[in-house]
Amino acid sequence: MGQTIYKVLTREQWDAAKAGGPVQAPIDVADGYIHFSTAQQLQATLSKWFKGQDGCFVASFDTDDFGAALKWEKARGDDLFPHVYGDVRLKQMKTSWPLAMGPAGAPLAPPEVVRGS
Repeated sequence: MGQTIYKVLTREQWDAAKAGGPVQAPIDVADGYIHFSTAQQLQATLSKWFKGQDGCFVASFDTDDFGAALKWEKARGDDLFPHVYGDVRLKQMKTSWPLAMGPAGAPLAPPEVVRGS
């Protein structure tokens, strides 16, 4: 088993993926790849990009399922982020969590993800 990576989706994006659509956000379409975060990066991603968005979900995926489509590229703070250049579907998902809002107005990463990081 490879490393676990995480994708955050709004309620609308989650519903579209559950209906059989790709796991993606508008920024993924614009950038040409699917943005993921590691466990260590997840809360910062939630705080930066999902502040004020209630009803979000996070899904976990295994890096081994993406093969050569997975690239580790520098992004925020020159940290290496996992990006998938290809189709991602919920059938590849390992686990998912609905996210609760935190006191700072951003969704909170699941405790088991934070503990495991």
